Amino acid sequence: MARTLYFVAGEASADNHGAALMQALRALASDTVFAGRGGPRMKALAGDKFDNWIGRAGVLGLWEVIKQYGYFRRKFRETLHEIEQRKPDAVILIDYPGFNLRLARELRQRGTAGKIIYYISPQVWAWNRGRIKKMARWIDLMLCIFPFEAELYNRSGLHTVFVGHPMLERLRARKIDIQRDPGLVGLFPGSRAREVRKIMPLMLGAAAELRRANPDLRFEISAASPELAAQIRDLLGNRAPQFEVKIDNATALMQRAAAGIVASGSATLEAAYFRLPFVLVYKVAWLTYVAARLVVRVKFLGMPNVLADDEVVPEFIQHEARPAAIARAVLRLLNNRNAREHMLSQFDAIIGSLGEDGASNRAASAILDELA
Repeated sequence: MARTLYFVAGEASADNHGAALMQALRALASDTVFAGRGGPRMKALAGDKFDNWIGRAGVLGLWEVIKQYGYFRRKFRETLHEIEQRKPDAVILIDYPGFNLRLARELRQRGTAGKIIYYISPQVWAWNRGRIKKMARWIDLMLCIFPFEAELYNRSGLHTVFVGHPMLERLRARKIDIQRDPGLVGLFPGSRAREVRKIMPLMLGAAAELRRANPDLRFEISAASPELAAQIRDLLGNRAPQFEVKIDNATALMQRAAAGIVASGSATLEAAYFRLPFVLVYKVAWLTYVAARLVVRVKFLGMPNVLADDEVVPEFIQHEARPAAIARAVLRLLNNRNAREHMLSQFDAIIGSLGEDGASNRAASAILDELA
């Protein structure tokens, strides 16, 4: 009998991971029916029973969520209603903890039938480890992508399987045989409009400082969508001749550029995978920053640094994100071979700790085993 799986993903990266998981599930159980909400790649596989909502759902930060509180409350009720109507064999929650952890708790309290499975485990170890024991009461299976998470969750009584990072299989397919351009610096301002608005001016200021130090440098900006590309071009104004904006070119640019400036997020781990020497920048609304400082319990923001437990990549966050300081760090990577090689050797160790390709297949197998 065909199984029905209801997915909830709220961001672009989760849409990528969710689509890969759907493909792996279909390969193992071809009659599986998909429903839920996520992004365009998941909808292309699931069909009409799927809602592409990430254009509005993919916000980041306390203030940004507060401004859309009514929207998220409405979507929460709609999701609960859909799950109770469809009665899926399992609800698959992908990352997106602000929404998905509340959904898991509400489903369990209502006694909704079906398994509750979490893929891409929420990083509660960074801000509220005490919540893990509560999560063990709501979630039947946790599928984690970082090796240290499995031990942490299992100790708290939450059944957990380490499947590896799905990024590896996607990025391996995007490797190209190309030489780095010593005069090219890549700029990666993020995948959300609010990120671009906050971070792109910092990157442009750093680029101006870099050109003062080396007028031969050129800059290529990776835009995650045509809409963000238009936003970036508006911010560029008459500086456009020194910059080239390209859409959906992040992985290629990470392999061509000599160095990069990368907004915090999944792109930092991708840059480490492609051995791009880079610095990390991030800036959010001050309310969001203050709230995060009160709860975050990790020393670093970038995942390469978290995994290494060391500042492998220089981090420039909020008031410390000044163009001159960012430019100095980039120049060191461009001009100091030892600094560059040391960073790259640490990248190799970090990526090696994530396991081998095949995370989506292992996750699919674990889900079907749980259902069996």
